[in-house]
Amino acid sequence: MSEKPDLRRRALVKGVAAASLLPLLGSNLIGCSDSSDRQIPDPTPEPGPVGVAADFNHGVASGDPLTDRVILWTRVTPEEPGFVEVEWEVAADQDFSEIVASGSGTTDENVDFTVKVDVTGLAAGTAYYYRFRVRDRVSTAARTRTAPAGATATAAFAVVSCSNYPTGFFNVYREVAQQPVDAVLHLGDYIYEYGPNGYASADAEALGRVVEPATEILTLADYRSRHAQYRSDPDLQSAHAAHPFIVVWDDHEIANDAWRGGAENHDPATEGEFSARRAAAIQAWYEWLPVRPPASAEEIIYRRLPYGDLLDLIMLDTRVVSRDRQFVYPDFATGGKIDVDATRAAVGDSNRTLLGAQQLAWLEEQLIDSTARWQILGQQVLMGRYALPSPILEALEPSIATDDPLAGGTAAVLAAVAAKNKTPEERTAEEQALLDSAIPYNLDAWDGYDFERNRVLDFAAQLGSRLVVLAGDTHNAWASQLRNSSGDVAGVEFATASVTSPGLDAILGSDAAALFAPLMSILVDDLVYANFLDRGYLTVAFADEAVTAEWRYVSTIESPEYTENEAAFQRRVVQRADLLLS
Repeated sequence: MSEKPDLRRRALVKGVAAASLLPLLGSNLIGCSDSSDRQIPDPTPEPGPVGVAADFNHGVASGDPLTDRVILWTRVTPEEPGFVEVEWEVAADQDFSEIVASGSGTTDENVDFTVKVDVTGLAAGTAYYYRFRVRDRVSTAARTRTAPAGATATAAFAVVSCSNYPTGFFNVYREVAQQPVDAVLHLGDYIYEYGPNGYASADAEALGRVVEPATEILTLADYRSRHAQYRSDPDLQSAHAAHPFIVVWDDHEIANDAWRGGAENHDPATEGEFSARRAAAIQAWYEWLPVRPPASAEEIIYRRLPYGDLLDLIMLDTRVVSRDRQFVYPDFATGGKIDVDATRAAVGDSNRTLLGAQQLAWLEEQLIDSTARWQILGQQVLMGRYALPSPILEALEPSIATDDPLAGGTAAVLAAVAAKNKTPEERTAEEQALLDSAIPYNLDAWDGYDFERNRVLDFAAQLGSRLVVLAGDTHNAWASQLRNSSGDVAGVEFATASVTSPGLDAILGSDAAALFAPLMSILVDDLVYANFLDRGYLTVAFADEAVTAEWRYVSTIESPEYTENEAAFQRRVVQRADLLLS
């Protein structure tokens, strides 16, 4: 039988700064598995174990699969104050007639009644079924899968990000639940921090999706309440019950445009120290998501998950741990014009970091050590080079734009496309100057940290890594080649559309966004596909010699009734020496 550690112990230690997480990140872990053949019986009115009764209102989940283990998660809702004893079991079959592991432990208010189990001793590349019990109440039975070991022919993942609850229904999660994938990669913005009148909430009341609590979230209780609301969604619950999740955070799990020392959506004068807010958000994140607790007290989520000899999945943190504060274009603008030279110098600064020295060194070690066919970076923001002529960006930036930014931006785009479609010999001096004014489109992404991007891509190219980068964050779909500092193709990037959060269509309007996507593919040499209109997800299937990326979209998020676009764009990456997108 497994041990039953009491989770009622205090999580905080006196005299420690609020930003230090210490042991609390793993304080809802209820111990290792055992291999007993005890199974959870069908519900009966017989007396239960010690502890109060509780329901499973927030579903179950699994995550961070390795070859011999996986994290199981649930959250119980007690009927009265007190601790809750929770039993769990894992079976080889849906009927739970062949139990392979089981155990129990306690949880209470100190970890928001959440529970995690790191089940060990499992077989590689195998599907399992699991469930939890409190007294006579049994949770939903769910399915998980361990990672394969050794020779592996194929692996497939669904990739999602940016799920803003008040914007619309989680139809994308419902579709993901039905996909035949090994795991779901969630690349961040699992929750959003805004209050009821905040970002993309105009239809929330009509849709019955007003956020809770009714305020911007700042405290540990706030973040827990917001996670609880999201996890009450049946479509999100179904996705978690169908597949293991591999998760990283982005900014909105804390606050918009977060960096290591603050966030755009945080005012210390009125909202307190950012370190306290960050610690609260991260504690709630670890409590509510099926992620394996870090080995130390550090706020580290970067980790490597091998899938046999086929691929190494390397999950990164490009947001919280070490990121320097992001630039914004008003930093470089005077009189409505962006200083191109100053922008390029700032983003190319060799002292500027997105990953930080420790994570960068760790990433290079993983790439050196990897003998798998593919090296996959699962991370938050676009790595590709998306440079646009400065007049286009001046029109898109509200603090710089003229009174009619759409007209100005349209004119700039059309002029740049016309110039781009000419040979250098055919262009006028003004047209060439327009193209030569190209600067990074998104300073919050790797475009704003060019020196470190070059180092990563140069290193990968030197090693001969077969690099595939996955990204979220922008709410739009992208496919690009990745070039190193010498201009050689070092890998490819696939970025997923959002679950609900609005894309460029909310800024440009649907018609302009539909027009802009193919035009941007003309202006940006390495961009081969973009979709700025639709909400959806990405599936990526790996084989020995090829990777197939497919973007799938739902027809609407404004109603739970929808259709899926089965004629989704597909882009196949055939493994050649240069990794060119075919």
